[in-house]
Amino acid sequence: MSVELNHTIVHCRDNRESAEFLADLLGLTVGEEWGPFVPVVLANSVTLDFATIPAASITPQHYAFLISEAEFDTAFARIQAMGIDYFADPHQKIPGEINHNDGGRGVYFPDPSGHGMELITRPYGGRPRPCRTACSSSTPPPSSW
Repeated sequence: MSVELNHTIVHCRDNRESAEFLADLLGLTVGEEWGPFVPVVLANSVTLDFATIPAASITPQHYAFLISEAEFDTAFARIQAMGIDYFADPHQKIPGEINHNDGGRGVYFPDPSGHGMELITRPYGGRPRPCRTACSSSTPPPSSW
């Protein structure tokens, strides 16, 4: 049996604002509102369903997004253009810098509801990206990943 994450609910102060923030930053599309949710679908088909709740009820969570080097360039330029505070570390001790962990690049920043967002270009531990197309265990992922 294969197990995949299908969706998760992201509590926020304003579902539309938070969904548009992430989608605009990462070049994604905001889906049609469905009940209390505003969805954003990621490249691996996982859906983030943004749901408005009272601000006092929001528990900040951490969301890490594995993106390409080119996507990082674009998203990081948007973070800077929007004047968003960013950090090289999750504890916000190194402001205004990115990290180069595992031979890639990474950055941490808050979303409008205070969630800790992270962009990385290499998975933790330097593991290769999983195959996005059918590949056997004997076929390594493309070197561009």
